[in-house]
Amino acid sequence: MNPGDRVRVTRADSEYEGVLLPSSTAEQLVVKLDGGYNVGIDRAESDVEVLESDVYQIEAAQKDSEAASEVEFDEDLPTIALISTGGTIASTVDYRTGAVTAQFDAEDVLRAVPDLAGRANYRGRVVANILSENMEVPIWQDLAEAIHEEVENGADGVVVMHGTDTMQYSASAMSFMLDSPVPIVFTGSQRSADRPSSDNVMNAVCAVEAAKADAAEVMVCMHGSESDDICALHRGTRVRKNHTSRRDAFETIGAEPLGIVDYDSETVEFHGEYEARGEADLAIYPDLESEVELVKFTPGMDPAFFDACEGKAGVIIEGTGLGHVHTDFIPTIEELVEDGTHVVMTSQCLEGRVCDRVYDTGRDLLDAGVVEGEDMLPAVAKVKLMWALANRDDAEIARTMREPLAGEITEQSRPWNA
Repeated sequence: MNPGDRVRVTRADSEYEGVLLPSSTAEQLVVKLDGGYNVGIDRAESDVEVLESDVYQIEAAQKDSEAASEVEFDEDLPTIALISTGGTIASTVDYRTGAVTAQFDAEDVLRAVPDLAGRANYRGRVVANILSENMEVPIWQDLAEAIHEEVENGADGVVVMHGTDTMQYSASAMSFMLDSPVPIVFTGSQRSADRPSSDNVMNAVCAVEAAKADAAEVMVCMHGSESDDICALHRGTRVRKNHTSRRDAFETIGAEPLGIVDYDSETVEFHGEYEARGEADLAIYPDLESEVELVKFTPGMDPAFFDACEGKAGVIIEGTGLGHVHTDFIPTIEELVEDGTHVVMTSQCLEGRVCDRVYDTGRDLLDAGVVEGEDMLPAVAKVKLMWALANRDDAEIARTMREPLAGEITEQSRPWNA
């Protein structure tokens, strides 16, 4: 059984048929279904039947990828590094044979998305080939190192091809782990290339245009409307995926999108302040503390639930409203803080700031040592705390979590279109 084989996988009462893709983990099979989506299946619990072998095509694709590139370098064009971590958009690169794991060079990219030709010179590399729900801290570290290396070697911009489900976490991680003089643009696709409604081409083209532009920030570039007209550029620390399947699933929370890419005119327009190209010196801060949990409070929750957080370096609480939990939780939270766990409060509300000075519960939480997370998104707060615990002295953690480092905290909370 090899990548590129057509297989039928039986697991419990479910059956999947499609093309076997490469997987970066030995525990999982990744199968591209006939409908275009990829599915990850536990290898140990599955029976696999090879329906059609495709080894010859894989070998041919590998030989082709090892040949000298026929894409000529144009000195008048910028150089964009394309880095793949997997996901639906990456599967457009010869997904039938899985040759993406052998090579991800300029020819692969232009073969998958011919519309990119003539816009830039490209360098391609693979950091991982995973479903994005399998993203882990070591892969973030590998990704940060790869981006740093590409920029150090002269890339004028970086485009990261990533699965959409955890893109907001990875974009946040890169925002804290890297200082970059050039744009770092995450993009993906909600629908794969073999579907008529695929968004892969437009998102890739707009991401490259953004990577050539002036805002040297970590951004997420995805459809900005239901039509094929614009892509929105979301700051990596203010973005959230708000729909499971729509092409314009991503939204900037608490602010206007950082910019817009017009697909037809190929123009990029930015709104408000941003870090300009060339202003920052390239730097990397690869250390992260993995022992950080994100806990969502719900009515009726057992206070003992927080006992599972004992010994953790940090806990982000996604509280109600201004940042509250049941009063019965407060003694347990206080014990966590006393034992050295940093506890930060965020809100389940999409808009607005945490303020634990209004009601008694909030003041009790502050007395227990909880740090207010301002208007940080809970997912961003988790990544920031992971970074802060690994890069700041213990006494500086609370102050660091209350101060904006990469646009994760806005100056004031108001509807962006007010």
